[in-house]
Amino acid sequence: MKIVTVSRKYQVTIPKDIREKLGIKVGDKVIVRLEDKRIIIEPIVKEKDKPLKRLLSLIDKPLDIDAVKLVEESWNGD
Repeated sequence: MKIVTVSRKYQVTIPKDIREKLGIKVGDKVIVRLEDKRIIIEPIVKEKDKPLKRLLSLIDKPLDIDAVKLVEESWNGD
C-alpha cells in the first residue's frame, strides 16, 4: 500500500515502483472506476493481437446476450 497526496487539481501521482511494475509510461491511458468506496486505477494494456479480450475486460460481469435473436431481429429491421 502506498499513500499519495491529492493536488489542488485533484491529481495523484502513481508511485515509481508501481508505474515500472505495470509498465505505465507518460501518455498512457488508465481506467478509473469506483468500486464500493474505493477508487480503482487500472492500466489499459496494449494487446494488439487480442482486442476482444481487452473489450471484455471492460465489462464488470458477463452479459446475457442471445446472439441468434439479435441477428434475426436485424434481419427483420430491413
